[in-house]
Amino acid sequence: MSVQSILIRAKEASPSLAAASTDAKNAALARIAQLLLDNSNAIVSANAIDLKRGKENGLSQGLLDRLKLDEVRIQGLARSIEEIIALPDPVGVSVQGKTLPNGISLQQVKVPFGVIGCIYEARPNVTVDIAALALKSGNAAVLRGGSAAEKTNEVLVSLIQRGLKESSLPESGVATVDEFGRDGATEMMQARGLIDVLIPRGSAALIQSVVQNSKVPVIETGDGIVHMFLDESADLDMALPLVINSKTHRPSVCNSLETLLVHASAAERLLPAIGKALVEAGVKLHGCEISRKYIEAEPATDETWKTEYLSLELSVRVVDDLDAALEHIAKFSTQHTESIVTGDLANAERFLASVDSAAVMVNTSTRFTDGGEFGFGAEVGISTQKLHARGPMGLSELTSTKWLIRGNGQVRS
Repeated sequence: MSVQSILIRAKEASPSLAAASTDAKNAALARIAQLLLDNSNAIVSANAIDLKRGKENGLSQGLLDRLKLDEVRIQGLARSIEEIIALPDPVGVSVQGKTLPNGISLQQVKVPFGVIGCIYEARPNVTVDIAALALKSGNAAVLRGGSAAEKTNEVLVSLIQRGLKESSLPESGVATVDEFGRDGATEMMQARGLIDVLIPRGSAALIQSVVQNSKVPVIETGDGIVHMFLDESADLDMALPLVINSKTHRPSVCNSLETLLVHASAAERLLPAIGKALVEAGVKLHGCEISRKYIEAEPATDETWKTEYLSLELSVRVVDDLDAALEHIAKFSTQHTESIVTGDLANAERFLASVDSAAVMVNTSTRFTDGGEFGFGAEVGISTQKLHARGPMGLSELTSTKWLIRGNGQVRS
C-alpha cells in the first residue's frame, strides 16, 4: 500500500469517526487499553530490538530513555487511555450561540479536524497518546514515528487497529507510514487536502524542517530551553527540591530545566547547597563567572544559554535582579516553560505577567507542564506558538469549530 492510499483511507475513515458516539469511541479506547496490557510482552520484545539498534547507532541517553517502553510504562499508557475515556467528549460542545433580531439562531460548536498527521522520533508513547486523543476527539490519525522506534510502533499500531476493528470502527482511522521512511514524512508534508493539520514532535531540527517544508497547516511544538529564576526572597528549603526535581526527574523531556538563574543578592545563600546537590545527583554544570565562585562548574560560553541539553547538564547564571532575569528569558527562551521561586507576591505577579511563554509558573517544578498533569489524560504535544493552541494540547485542542444556523425562511434585505 502506498502512502497516498494510506492517506486516502484515513480521509475516508474520518467521517465515520467524526460521527461516532461517545460510547462507541470509549469502547474502542477501552479495548485498545486492554490489548496493550494483554500484549505487553510483545511490545517489550519489539522495543528491545529498537533499543539494541539505537545503542548500536549511538543514540543519546536521552533519546534511549524516550524510546524505552517497559511493563511499567505500558501500564502508564493504558492508564492514560482510561483517563481519556473519563474525560468529556469535546465533539458537539457549544462554544457560543445567540438568536439574531430576525429570528435566525446561531450556534458555534466544536468539530473534529478530520485527519491529524504527526511526525515524531524515538517516542513510542506518542503513538498511543496521539491515537487515543485523536479517536476520542473524532479524528483519524496518520503517524510517522521514525526509524528508531519502528518495531515498537509496528506492534502498537497493529494493536490499535485491532481494537478499532473489534469495536466496529474503521481500522484505517489510525495508520503509520513508518515503512516508507523519510519519503513517508515528505509525502505527509505535501498532503494538503488529505491531512488537515500536521503536528511535529521532536528535536528543534525536525520541527523546523516540518514548519518550513509543509504545505499542510502545522501546529508547532517547540523545544524547551526552560528557565527557573530564584529571586532574592527565595527560600532554600523550597528552591532546592524544585531545582532538583525540574532537572533530574526526567532530564530527557522538553519540560526539564535547562537554565537556572539566581539573583545576585541570593547567590551566596542559595548556590552552594543547590550546586552541591546537583553535582551529587550527577548533573554537569555550566556556569557564568560569578556562579563558579559557589558551584563546581565548567565555564559558560556564548552557546550555553541557547542549549537544550535533554540530559543531566544545566546552565547556571547569576543575574542582577528580576529585570535582568526577565531580559535573559526574553532573549533565550523558546517560550515553553519558565518558573520563578519567590516569597514576594509582587515579583511573582510581575513574572507571570511579563514572561511570554506557554506555561509560566510560581514556586513549582517545571515538570508540571504536561497534558497528563493538567488533567488531559495525555497530550499531542506542547504548542509554543500562539495560533489555535498554546501549551499542552489535549482533546479540545484537536477540534475546530463550525457554525450552525437555523432559520424559518429569512432572507437578507
